Amino acid sequence: MASAESSRAARVLLLAAVALVGLNLRPFITGIGPLAADIAAQTGLDLKGISLLTLVPMFLMGIFAFAGPFLQSRVGARRSVIASLVVLVIGSLLRLTATQGWQMVGTAALLGVGVAVIQAVFPGIVKKQFPHYVGMVMGLYSAALMGGGALGAQAAPLVANAAGDWHSGLAWMAIPAVLALLLAVFTLPRDGGAANGRLSALALLRRPRVWLLMACFGLVNGGYSTAVAWLAPFYREYGWSAAASGTLMAVMAVFQALAALFLPMLARSNDLRRWLWLTLAMQAIGFAALAFWPEASPVLWAAILGAGLGGCFSLSMIVALDHLPDPAEAGALSALMQGGGFLITALPPWIVAALHDATGGFTAGWLLHLACAVVVAGLYWRVSPAGYAKAMNAALPTPPTVHRRVPS
Repeated sequence: MASAESSRAARVLLLAAVALVGLNLRPFITGIGPLAADIAAQTGLDLKGISLLTLVPMFLMGIFAFAGPFLQSRVGARRSVIASLVVLVIGSLLRLTATQGWQMVGTAALLGVGVAVIQAVFPGIVKKQFPHYVGMVMGLYSAALMGGGALGAQAAPLVANAAGDWHSGLAWMAIPAVLALLLAVFTLPRDGGAANGRLSALALLRRPRVWLLMACFGLVNGGYSTAVAWLAPFYREYGWSAAASGTLMAVMAVFQALAALFLPMLARSNDLRRWLWLTLAMQAIGFAALAFWPEASPVLWAAILGAGLGGCFSLSMIVALDHLPDPAEAGALSALMQGGGFLITALPPWIVAALHDATGGFTAGWLLHLACAVVVAGLYWRVSPAGYAKAMNAALPTPPTVHRRVPS
């Protein structure tokens, strides 16, 4: 009995680590938008320069995600996560002294590398430690990730106002990173031997399905990176304050978190396409509303858009993990999907900034992402569970049914 209780306690602590690690992966990006005007005033960054604070980390998330299979097999997932959390602590603290544009871009790069490594190896940990509840635990991880975005957007201007300095509004993010580091050290399972997966990263890249998943993930998350970079400045052009625009960002991120957590629990079928189409429809409504009726109901538009983006992120991660039953192979596939996806995701904030300069507003950018949602809806038509084994072109057994319910 004592052993069983100890095992349950260890499981609960591991779930807490999953949530706290996820919480640290977005605040350093979402905190920028509400403080963009203050950062630009001191560092001299223009609109395209500010966009680099999102573009650079997203680009590095893509590049370093390709190293996920190598890190998992050679360095170990636990050691990779712990080292990356140390990087997040250091990168956040360095923002206390960043006064020039290149210094801010440098901290964004450092933080992006830390987040990239965690994102590359963490889904494999979840698949291995919670094989029968992948949907539920990935929903928790995704919800925490999105909730961290809400925390960053809301807290950054509040801390900055209280401290009288935008640097503090960004550097405080070292605190939750330290807490996550301590919990990870004590709860993440020890790294075992080399991964036994039969499919290498190179072999996976030969499969068209991997590239399709990359495209879908990248186009959807391009909408997220654009919203994070420009939703607050968009409404500041309408006269909103930093705190008010930060609250709007927080609303978007809260609904991202709620959708990321609950949609995987509601989606009891192994075929997630109808749920993915629902999230894409919400994205289309949100971007269309921002383009044509931005002042009609900003909070509602932010909530609908956030739910669409968050739900799609969580379900996309589960779809990738469901393609292969082996945790190492599924983790490698997830890392590659994120790698190619984040390379795509990095570009839209800069593209939207360029469109803003060319047209004088953000309408063209919002319409661009409306079109992306329509394209991804068509691409996901091909992602049927019945074709997973054939798409991966591997002599593997059919993936086991994934339970999407909360254990009683």
